[in-house]
Amino acid sequence: MGIAAGVVAAVTVAGLIVTLTVGDDPAPAPAASALADPAPKDRGAGSRSADGVPVGYARTEAGAKAAAANYATVSGSSRFLVAKDDRHRAVAVMTTQSVAPAAAKEADRVAGRAVTDLKGDNAKLDPKQAIARTGVLGAHTLGFDIHKATIRLWTTTVRGSATGHATPKARFQSVTVNLVWENNDWKMSGNSSGKGLVAPIDTRQATNVTRDFADYVPAGAKDPVVSGAVGKSGFPSAYERSEQGARAAATSAVTLYGDPRFFTDTNWRHRMLAATAAPSVLETVRAETDSTARLVTERRALGEDGKTVDGGLLVTRTAVLGVRPVTYSDQAASIELWAASVGGVAGNDETQRPQIGYQRMKVDLSWVDGTWKTTALTPSEPLVPSPPAAEEAAPASSFADVGGVSDAPSLP
Repeated sequence: MGIAAGVVAAVTVAGLIVTLTVGDDPAPAPAASALADPAPKDRGAGSRSADGVPVGYARTEAGAKAAAANYATVSGSSRFLVAKDDRHRAVAVMTTQSVAPAAAKEADRVAGRAVTDLKGDNAKLDPKQAIARTGVLGAHTLGFDIHKATIRLWTTTVRGSATGHATPKARFQSVTVNLVWENNDWKMSGNSSGKGLVAPIDTRQATNVTRDFADYVPAGAKDPVVSGAVGKSGFPSAYERSEQGARAAATSAVTLYGDPRFFTDTNWRHRMLAATAAPSVLETVRAETDSTARLVTERRALGEDGKTVDGGLLVTRTAVLGVRPVTYSDQAASIELWAASVGGVAGNDETQRPQIGYQRMKVDLSWVDGTWKTTALTPSEPLVPSPPAAEEAAPASSFADVGGVSDAPSLP
């Protein structure tokens, strides 16, 4: 079927604004692709779940990163925080058998503290209106072998209620997840969290009112799921022909557009576009992104290594907070994402300090080459929480610890 192939990709991160507009063009018939991998029988994490927890990770560093990210996302979800029975079942899936009882008690304690956030300014907690979303902006491997792993995550969370007058609040955390390989999967043997790097909200974005968050209550949207599985191209393997597969493909595309290599590595950008964009839009999108990337690197005086002449490091990250299907068929899908993008330069110049922007965007996809590929990324009205309360922004130089390519989170 013909699908409009206008592509509008907006990544607004601290002054790095990418806007790509391409005219309509009917999607061609599916053709063989050098970069598309045959759809595997098992896509790994995200294909399977147990008690609402993604399971089935590869015994690799990427698999460990994916497990850590998914477990952090699940532990920050509304369902986990407000429903004790669901929380205990999820803890049993995520943790090793030896630590599960103690982990359940600790999860209860953390959930009890979260209730105040989830109420907003309401007298009572309404679980159906609770907003609790976690996005992973960075994942740094502190240690890894095939038996155990330690992953440090940089996360942003939004918590509050879709009713009342108090806007849901954003905050940042540093989460360390210890994993061991048990029963053919990565399981948590321990975790800890503390205050993470605080990125100021882009001054061009105004805070929303509570009712604007209604589409992202528990019944309205899904949490993102990452797998850590990649194909021979170095990008995610082919996706399932399902709504879940379309959600994952949309999440991947938006995350990849927020990678620093999008701006600094022409070869990587071209391979990424070939792996994610539909053939009908690829040529024009490639030309537009080349122009935009050149503009950004010139304005920021960036070298091929993503650094400024005085050693400042380009930092860009996009984390998806929620995924909401708009339409779906086995030929085409439209998915709305709520995302948080951080961008700027980590260095001595505080005027280029990384900032965070919150967006909503609709990703249109078509089924082509045996997978889901994007035909349009269209920004809509931002969905902006209140900034972290009484927390100063971290110095620009401190973001270098999370800005490297190796610190990027796993992809869906």
